[in-house]
Amino acid sequence: MTPDTAAHLGELYARIVESVQSVLYADDNTVQLAVGCLLGQGHLLVEYLPGLGKTTLAKALARSLGLDFHRVQFTADLLPADVTGAMVLDRDRGEPVFRPGPIFTNVLMADELNRASARSQSALLEAMEERQVTADGTTMPLPRPFMVLATQNPFDAAGTSPLPQGQRDRFLLRLSMGYPSRAHEDRLLARAAPSSMVDDLGPALSRPDLEALLRGVSDVHVAASIRGYILDIVTSSRAHPALAVGASPRGAIALRQASRAMALAAGRHYVVPVDVQKAAEPALGHRLVLLPGSERSGTGIDQVIADLVHQIPLPAAETLGDTSTRS
Repeated sequence: MTPDTAAHLGELYARIVESVQSVLYADDNTVQLAVGCLLGQGHLLVEYLPGLGKTTLAKALARSLGLDFHRVQFTADLLPADVTGAMVLDRDRGEPVFRPGPIFTNVLMADELNRASARSQSALLEAMEERQVTADGTTMPLPRPFMVLATQNPFDAAGTSPLPQGQRDRFLLRLSMGYPSRAHEDRLLARAAPSSMVDDLGPALSRPDLEALLRGVSDVHVAASIRGYILDIVTSSRAHPALAVGASPRGAIALRQASRAMALAAGRHYVVPVDVQKAAEPALGHRLVLLPGSERSGTGIDQVIADLVHQIPLPAAETLGDTSTRS
């Protein structure tokens, strides 16, 4: 990728962020990461309390990119077939046919995922990992791009079941949508309801531009020194005294992919340390498990990741844009 191409793609990226922010009053970093998750062809886990714009974020992402959107409310009585679809009898043909479920879309919002049973949660695993659904021995590909944007309530909320580690690890990023600033909340009160604003939102770019962005994220150069920086962060997490479980190899891949998206958002064709630092907590936080008692001592996941990121020596600046060896 040339610097001019990266700059152009960075402008397209900014156009999507601006479109989402026209209906969602969230900070630039949150929206950039959410957009980057989709462009990096990953899945997004959004946490925090109800009423903070998680559904608006999912709809705005889909509409800003001209993508199909479906929403599934996960509840205790939800069945896997309610998500993936099922074989049903076609009375006219006298034979079973597959009726696709809501998962056959570009952006699937799995709302309150941790309210469903483990069986229903696991209905997403094949789709998230392999971009396909298998029913009655037949495998069907999902549309491209495909992203699961799942929300979950706090673990202590009534009727919730924490996601297993294996399922959390399949999300590229985790974001926590906190309360908006006073200025943002005032703008929210002064304008129409967010739901009607999202419904009026149109695509911010063409389908060819979207395809170029999808290719562009993977084309961003990651120098050997940056790969070493990522690996140092990941391997250090596995030996951190406050952690029972460190980052998996999938976590290292996720951090690389999210860093690429942050570089493209800045209009660069190569990753620099600040991209890794910006993506580290969203890419790794949900993969780490604190030792019992660590939180009571004042140590949280965000603090652990901040320590890891800033204790690792930065790579030499002159090696970052060298594309002689592709990653």
